[in-house]
Amino acid sequence: MNYELKFVPLQPIMTPEEYIQLKAFARQDGALLSVLWIVAMACYIQGLSSPMMGMVAMVLLVASPFFAANRLRVFRDKAREGIISFMRAYGYTVLTYFYGGLLLAVAIFAYFQFMDNGYLLGKLSEVLNTEQGQQMMKLYGMSDEMKQGLEELSQMRPIDYALNMLTIAISTGFILGLPTAALMKRQAENINSKS
Repeated sequence: MNYELKFVPLQPIMTPEEYIQLKAFARQDGALLSVLWIVAMACYIQGLSSPMMGMVAMVLLVASPFFAANRLRVFRDKAREGIISFMRAYGYTVLTYFYGGLLLAVAIFAYFQFMDNGYLLGKLSEVLNTEQGQQMMKLYGMSDEMKQGLEELSQMRPIDYALNMLTIAISTGFILGLPTAALMKRQAENINSKS
C-alpha cells in the first residue's frame, strides 16, 4: 500500500474584513450596553433616596447579559447569515463588554469628577447611620468593616472609580462570554437541519 500525505492549508479563523466587521458591530452594541449600564448607575444613585429606583437599577443590571446575548443573536443572524462559531461569538461578546465598559468608565469618571461632590458617600453614610443600618451592621458583625470601607471610598479619586468599573466590565465579559457564546453559536449544519 502506498499512502500519500496531503497537507491541507489552514484556513484563517477570521479574514481581516470579518475582523473589522466583528469590531464594528461590537462597538455599536457596546455603546448600547453602556447606555443600559449608565441608566442603571443613575437609577442606583437615585435609589439611595428612593428604594424603587434601586430596584430598577438591579433589574437593569440583571438584564444586561440577556441584552448582550440578544445583540449577539442579531449579529449572528443579520451580519453572519445565521452562522457563528463559538470562538467568534466569544470574541464578539468580550469586545462588546469591553467597549461598553470603556464608555461606562468615561461616564463614571465624569460623574465623580464634575457632579457627585460627595453625594454618594454622604448618602451611604446616611443610610449606614440610620437605626436599620446600625442594626444590620451589628447583625452581620460588619460595623468596623463598613466604616473602613467608607474611609477607603472617600480616599478614591474619580479615575479609581472609573478603572474599577472598567475592570469589572471586562472581567464580566470574559466570564459571561463563555455561556453566551455556547448558547448562541450555530454552525452551517445546524441551520440546514432546522430548515
